[in-house]
Amino acid sequence: MLHDRVLVQLSPEEGERRSTGGIVIPATAQMARRLAWGDVLGVGTNVRNVKVGDRVLFNPEDQFEVEVQGQTYLVIRERDLHAIASERIEHGTGLYL
Repeated sequence: MLHDRVLVQLSPEEGERRSTGGIVIPATAQMARRLAWGDVLGVGTNVRNVKVGDRVLFNPEDQFEVEVQGQTYLVIRERDLHAIASERIEHGTGLYL
């Protein structure tokens, strides 16, 4: 990856979900625009806060798709990420914005 770009693979969808009231929402239900979680597979040389292996929150509709050996990935600028969930303990909770 070059500059401030991050290569992300979308996390698999969980399928059916339940609302807070207990209503089952099928996987095919159309939802409002949602942010998605993905796994970082590569980072550019100018990326500061994201490491390979982190999970990131982003808007999948505004990103570029690329296909490598039959797998679909997203290329995102670091500034377009909304949150990072990592195992690094120096930030306390493991989830920071």
